[in-house]
Amino acid sequence: MDTAALTRLDDCPAPAKLNLFLHVVGRRTDGYHLLQSAFRLLDWGDSLSFALREDGLIERATEVPGVPAEQDLVVRAARLLQSETGCAKGATIQVVKRLPMGGGLGGGSSDAATTLIALNRLWGTGLDRERLAGLGLRLGADVPFFVFGRDAFVEGVGERMTPLTLTPAWYVIVAPGATIPTAEIFSAKELTRDTVPITIADFAASTTRNDLQPVACSRYPEVGAAIDWLARFAPARMTGSGSCVFAQVDGEADAQRIVEACPPPWRAWKAKSLPVHPLHDWVD
Repeated sequence: MDTAALTRLDDCPAPAKLNLFLHVVGRRTDGYHLLQSAFRLLDWGDSLSFALREDGLIERATEVPGVPAEQDLVVRAARLLQSETGCAKGATIQVVKRLPMGGGLGGGSSDAATTLIALNRLWGTGLDRERLAGLGLRLGADVPFFVFGRDAFVEGVGERMTPLTLTPAWYVIVAPGATIPTAEIFSAKELTRDTVPITIADFAASTTRNDLQPVACSRYPEVGAAIDWLARFAPARMTGSGSCVFAQVDGEADAQRIVEACPPPWRAWKAKSLPVHPLHDWVD
């Protein structure tokens, strides 16, 4: 495709992620937590459309409940790319939200990464993956992973990624209805911050956990209740800082059966693993 001729990009995927485990292994002097995690992409998520503007304005054409446009990572990502490249072009951005907010699925971060990738193409700004990931890190710790665009063993504050080759799998994700601020969990005094670091080989062979889960469950009992319910079908745990919980199941039929059994007012979805981001080839 001749990027110089592009005037819009429609239905650009922003996939969800799961933290197959999440360990807090330390804390930097600036307060940022040092993490280890295995991030896995899913074939389910938000989608965004971008229309080129010649007036330099960034317009979010769809409302996101509870998120003013000036605070939206999508708008911030677009403006950051503009300022870093000196681009005089703008965009009208539409967001179709499917991922629950505050769920630990990386929805906002994935939207921001898709914005960086898509506008880099639409505007012809020509940044490579490393530079886009660097911009992403300034927006949030999970954004570089979505720019990286494949399953990964993630370390540091989210900037160090090693590709992982994982067996394809089906998952059930349950949203118990709580919206959990990530900052609340990471600032909790009772959070474990000294888990011994592991290697990729350890991840494949040893027991792991989500260090944020006990804090979230103590403050949001519905998260623990959802884990207990889902664990009736398969081992379950929380993703990210919550509130969504997940379990790997034997196949799509099992996933569908569990989704249909989910008690209201909780919501449940089935999703398949996605080894490579759908927009991966848009970046060098």
